[in-house]
Amino acid sequence: MTKFLTDHGVVVALVCAGAAVVYGLLTSRWLLSKSPGTERMREISRAVQEGAQAYLRRQYTIIGLVAIVLAIALLVALNVRVAIGFLIGGAFSASAGFIGMNVSVRANSRVAESARGGIPPALDVSFKGGAVTGLLVAGLALLGVAAYFGILRLAGESQKHAIDALIGLGFGGSLISVFARLGGGIFTKAADVGADLVGKVEAGIPEDDPRNPAVIADNVGDNVGDCAGMAADLFETYAVTAVAVMLLGVLTFNQQSAVAVYPLVIGGVSLLASIVGTFAVRTRGDNVEGALYKGLITSGLLAAAAFFPITFWLMKDLSFKGSGAGVAAIIRGSNGIPTRLDLWFCTLIGVGVTACLFVITDYYTSTRFRPVKTTARASVTGHATNIIQGLAQGYQSTAAPAIVLGAGILGANALAGVYGVGVAVMAQLSLTGLIVALDAFGPITDNAGGIAEMADLPQEVRDITDPLDAVGNTTKAVTKGYAIGSAVLAALVLFAAFIQELSDKAAGKGKHINLGFSLFDPPVLVGLIIGGMMVYLFAALAIEAVGRAGGGVVEEVRRQFREKPGIMEGTDRPDYARAVAIVTAAAQREMVLPALIPIGVTVVVGLLSYKALGGLLIGVIVVGFFCAVSMTSGGGAWDNAKKLIEDGEYGGKGSEAHAASVTGDTVGDPYKDTAGPAINPMIKVANIVALLIIPFIV
Repeated sequence: MTKFLTDHGVVVALVCAGAAVVYGLLTSRWLLSKSPGTERMREISRAVQEGAQAYLRRQYTIIGLVAIVLAIALLVALNVRVAIGFLIGGAFSASAGFIGMNVSVRANSRVAESARGGIPPALDVSFKGGAVTGLLVAGLALLGVAAYFGILRLAGESQKHAIDALIGLGFGGSLISVFARLGGGIFTKAADVGADLVGKVEAGIPEDDPRNPAVIADNVGDNVGDCAGMAADLFETYAVTAVAVMLLGVLTFNQQSAVAVYPLVIGGVSLLASIVGTFAVRTRGDNVEGALYKGLITSGLLAAAAFFPITFWLMKDLSFKGSGAGVAAIIRGSNGIPTRLDLWFCTLIGVGVTACLFVITDYYTSTRFRPVKTTARASVTGHATNIIQGLAQGYQSTAAPAIVLGAGILGANALAGVYGVGVAVMAQLSLTGLIVALDAFGPITDNAGGIAEMADLPQEVRDITDPLDAVGNTTKAVTKGYAIGSAVLAALVLFAAFIQELSDKAAGKGKHINLGFSLFDPPVLVGLIIGGMMVYLFAALAIEAVGRAGGGVVEEVRRQFREKPGIMEGTDRPDYARAVAIVTAAAQREMVLPALIPIGVTVVVGLLSYKALGGLLIGVIVVGFFCAVSMTSGGGAWDNAKKLIEDGEYGGKGSEAHAASVTGDTVGDPYKDTAGPAINPMIKVANIVALLIIPFIV
């Protein structure tokens, strides 16, 4: 079995990835066979589909132009293998987001129609719609990495040269991810802000009221931001982490075939566990959250069990190669070679970190717990106190995840050095399929509720879609915590690979490089400051973009209400397409500058000083983590505080507390859905670019 896995590990990974893609295609076919409802429901769903497709086509056109320039640059500066890998990564990432989003925008009306039969059928359709995106993301990520690696090996490339080309694939996924997160985040929150400020606050009409000209744009935004954006984000994290662990293993150990395929086989068996987990998501009552988490727990337990034989067969008799021992000693503090049991415990740490991040993020963003309740209570005394409390909860929410990640890093490092940390992250990403499914579940149920409202479906249908939507808000929040945690750990592994690759390249040219990064070294300190600055500048531009784009939507909605008074009386039809066009153009225009920051600044600093570049990467990872967590958790607390009040607490809808909570939610929108999530790919882009420019540094 050991020889089979070593020689055919790529084949095993490809078969498992193919199974995930087949599952996605078959589930899509089953989903589309469901009834989309009445003609009015189909009309609304088509409007959302057309808006989402128009947005993505325009976004991918812009990204494509940038990608062509970068591919040519990689071809000239590095080699054709890296350039081809870059294009493969971009194409696969874009495909995962586009296919998943197209299924999601068709699932919404089918969920609303299924809700006529109660929670169980509505849950089944909505979760399966999200599972298509989830399994396609993980399946295509593994398929891209394993297939390109296998092709390069068959073409006669060495393990090291093949993995170097895979860094280009990771960069392609990263480029799509940062643009998708930024553009989708700007779109969804600009539409949401515009719809809420004029519709809820000024006109006093409910959310998803068909009289609101921005309501279709808001529903489109849910899909391009939370569905396509998260899909691209976790596709990139999955692919980049697999490549980083492969690179770190090949640089460190003599058993190059085994350590190269180990992450791929881990990813493969995890996909099978995720497929099984999707069948565990079912309920006979109304415990939707419990049913969803049952599937996640099932997948986690199956994956953890499968990791043991895989590790036992593949990772025996490890030994350090020449330069690997020295680098491992610097990073880990000892030359101890990890055992198979050590590595399996590292995989358990990765699964455990995921569970802890879920619980912590749920605590800070769920209506059941103190942080959201205190934010809602603060709304009673006004807008300012709501903002103050929300900011405080966001800052406070960084402490527990930091402790969990720190404990996970220390534990994995004690067992197997920084390679053990990489194995833990790969195990953490074993749940990517189910995580993305839970995230995509949110916009599907949100859209289903909107369609039920706009199509005037009976109240008993809204009584089903509303609880599903409430759970979807929670799952969207907790999956962001997972995405941030995995991004930080992946960046740590990339940084370790950067150090080791730097040492390896320098040694090959007869040079010695000091791998220590001391604060007493001015270039390191300057790099740290620039890295932290990058995060805040990136976030500021993203938030500012939402403000400008949202202002344009506000003016458009006000104009339509002013020029078409029949809209409020139901005798005139709003121009939904105009609002979609405005926010689409704004999102595409605003996303380019911030997306180029992690590429441009990293290249300039790296070419000036490798020590400053090392400091920059450390600064981006540390500052980016705290910034992203505080924004996403704080924004989630503001969002659910508003929902708690709308459910009847502290005066309910129409009260002063409700008005204050809408303000807090509006401030939190670009925090939790634009800037915060977009920091994830930004961290990894900087680290990937650093790896790519090492030949020019040395």
